[in-house]
Amino acid sequence: MPQERLTVRKIKEILRLKYELGLSNRTIARSCRTSHSTVGEYVKRAETAGVKWPLSEEMDDEQMTTLLFPRTGQEKQQTIPKPDWNKVHTELRRKGVTLQLLWKEYIEKQPEGYCYSQFCALYREWAKKLNPTMRLNHKAGETIYVDYAGQTVPVIDLSTGEIREAEIFVAVLGASSYTYAEAQWAQDLANWTGGHVRTFDFIGGVTEVVMPDNLKAGVTNPCRYEPGINITYQEMAEHYGVAVVPARVRKPRDKAKAEVGVQVVERWILAPLRNRKFFSLAELNRAIRELLTELNNRPMKHLKKSRKELFEELDRSALKPLPATPYEFANWKKARVNIDYHVEFDRHYYSVPHHLCRQDVHIRSTERTVEIYFNGKQIAMHLRSKAKGKYTTAQEHMPPAHQHYGDWSPDRFIRWAGKIGNHTEQLIRIVLTSKQHPQQAFRSCLGVLGFAKTSGHDRLESACRYALTHEIHSYRGIKNILDNKLDLSGSDGNVPQCSSLPAHQNIRGKDYYN
Repeated sequence: MPQERLTVRKIKEILRLKYELGLSNRTIARSCRTSHSTVGEYVKRAETAGVKWPLSEEMDDEQMTTLLFPRTGQEKQQTIPKPDWNKVHTELRRKGVTLQLLWKEYIEKQPEGYCYSQFCALYREWAKKLNPTMRLNHKAGETIYVDYAGQTVPVIDLSTGEIREAEIFVAVLGASSYTYAEAQWAQDLANWTGGHVRTFDFIGGVTEVVMPDNLKAGVTNPCRYEPGINITYQEMAEHYGVAVVPARVRKPRDKAKAEVGVQVVERWILAPLRNRKFFSLAELNRAIRELLTELNNRPMKHLKKSRKELFEELDRSALKPLPATPYEFANWKKARVNIDYHVEFDRHYYSVPHHLCRQDVHIRSTERTVEIYFNGKQIAMHLRSKAKGKYTTAQEHMPPAHQHYGDWSPDRFIRWAGKIGNHTEQLIRIVLTSKQHPQQAFRSCLGVLGFAKTSGHDRLESACRYALTHEIHSYRGIKNILDNKLDLSGSDGNVPQCSSLPAHQNIRGKDYYN
């Protein structure tokens, strides 16, 4: 046997350099990165076996190996024990495990086994038979791939008969291909982050990396080198201690695991459900979970193990523990503080420290709370209110004697209104006294007095007279009067006009504008 067993391709290269180019053994050895004695040995074996250059087109690698290394006597009875390539492939997914380490363990058990170079070459030949995502060297507990399936599932509303399409969220662990899937109503931010939360709960731990496709809900700027992550999605990642690494644009191998996972879910879950009718999202998710269990327990063709078995063997112990509490979805919104030191969210007004008037802040809202941040620091937190047009005011946010932002005050609004007319002043006084704190009415006062610029002093005074007559005391009511030119109707402002319209539940009365 030669000192070093070379691949057939390298043997062919030695013969080509020797007989076609006429190079010396030492030059050939430098080119092929082997010893000159090994080159001489292979040249001698080729001469002994009658192998001539150029090689016959009919000679394949197996025939050439047989000619160069004929087996006789005891040698014919000896066979080199092959490694368990399935086990080698699985072990490579563990952190820190390399082919060299696995070869050393193999050669300790089989001293007459393959040399390291041949061991590596044979493994790579075996791995070529796997599909592309299985060939990738995914490390245990490192990455989970998330995406939405291209297919949707129709869900029928029993009360209306309306058909609504449910989206299918899919997550796949890199090392074991352990899969999670669920139905959602939409590919929005709440469902997207919620899918991650339920995925981590399903696998009972957290990976180091989450790799999404460049979905708009999670990735605001799908740049190849510096993708922008949605602030809510980033907050969810920080809560679980994971890194979000979006798949690069136009790099399909980055998301190959997710795409194959989606394909598997479509074939083994969505296709079997195609003829079933579902009448709620919960019913659909129960059916998906049953087929998902079957999918994860089904042995994979090439590895001879199920996703569940590989998950227990590789991923489970490598996952980081879940945080004490699951992530609570929160929306973020940018807003500007008004002169009444309140910000608007969902048509309700929340107070902030009065010195932040006119400043830009960020609002973080959950189902229970509304938090307000300035320069990255929380400055206020309130219980969330569903009351539209109302105020939530913290006492500590109010300035001494209700003074704030320069000389803004109730007296200033009254003086301003008095310059326009008596009716305008009277209306402003009523608006200021209609709130628990006068500052809560500043926004409405500004809106009403602002009509003096767009409609003129005379029309605003006339509109306020009409409003007082009809007991309308709001910005919205004044705007409606001006838009519909009710102040120009010529009616006597001191005498309420009787409507010629009959009473009806769909006709707005004067109370609508309060």
